[in-house]
Amino acid sequence: MMWWGQGFSWGWMLFGGLMMILFWGGIIALIVLAVRGLTGAGSSTANTAPANSSSSALRILKERYARGEITKEEYEDMRRDLET
Repeated sequence: MMWWGQGFSWGWMLFGGLMMILFWGGIIALIVLAVRGLTGAGSSTANTAPANSSSSALRILKERYARGEITKEEYEDMRRDLET
């Protein structure tokens, strides 16, 4: 009966466990962010379409017509669709 009422209760043990999980989760998150930053992975510019996607689509269409992949009628139909 000497240590009655002394020491940690269950509440403090749970709090300590949660804090340990948060601490290590934060450390792991920082490591992941550092690696992604150094390698360039997850770059937002890689997945964005160019601002002039309409003109690049017309350029691709002209190249396909020049290579003979599509007929003149197909070219004109697709060009009209892209320009509207």
